[in-house]
Amino acid sequence: MIHFAATVALAPAAPGAYALWLRLHAPIAVRAGKSTTMLAPGDYLYCGSANGPGGLRARLARHWRREKRAHWHVDQLTVAGDILGAFVVAGGSECALNAALGALPNPLPGFGSSDCRRCVSHLRFFPATARLPSQWENARKAARFTPPPP
Repeated sequence: MIHFAATVALAPAAPGAYALWLRLHAPIAVRAGKSTTMLAPGDYLYCGSANGPGGLRARLARHWRREKRAHWHVDQLTVAGDILGAFVVAGGSECALNAALGALPNPLPGFGSSDCRRCVSHLRFFPATARLPSQWENARKAARFTPPPP
């Protein structure tokens, strides 16, 4: 079952998968492997997994920190933009979350998916006119979260 965590404290310490909801306020150049592209301002969803110690809570706490050594592709976004929250699934799969977002565009092939043979990218652009899958929207509403205007 998917849940929405507007803060790190609301994320479970269990292993699982997440879709981090980020907002960029200005264009930024990002890199994935040998590819570079300019990401436009707007909202993005990045799908990842957290199977190490501390599970989802520990991984999301790292993403929420501004000061960190760049390790993953998504670090380029978390230091430049704002995190609005995360959709989390204890025991879930990042590829399943990414597949649920299949209607949203992939802005940069290989972003966050260099070790994945199924997915073109684990980053999705989330236009203001797009809708979340119904389970995701229900999780957001259950958390009583309304995203701030862009």
